[in-house]
Amino acid sequence: MALKKQQLFQKRRMRVRNKLRAEANGRPRLSVHRSSKNISVQLIDDVQGVTLASASTLEKDLGLVGHNNVEAAAKIGAAIAERAKKAGVEEVYFDRGGFLFHGKVKALADAAREGGLKF
Repeated sequence: MALKKQQLFQKRRMRVRNKLRAEANGRPRLSVHRSSKNISVQLIDDVQGVTLASASTLEKDLGLVGHNNVEAAAKIGAAIAERAKKAGVEEVYFDRGGFLFHGKVKALADAAREGGLKF
């Protein structure tokens, strides 16, 4: 029985997340989700189970509604870095989910690093 594409994605996503959780040391998780139309990121405290900050291309105040390109991902990365600083977070671990670390995901990560987040 061959695994479907979504099942393979879920396996890859959980493999990445479980490896990162083993090395987390209480740091919040910077979780990325990318769809065909939008990209979003959340800063999650897994110990308490709460979202500390989030940013998405769906937010009207960022002016990126409907944009899903590398430039939009970079702006989302800068926005999450700014919101993380307001929440008092400087060190995170980057959870790319099942997505490959290139293109939009890499642009988001680089912009978050430039904004002051350490991971």
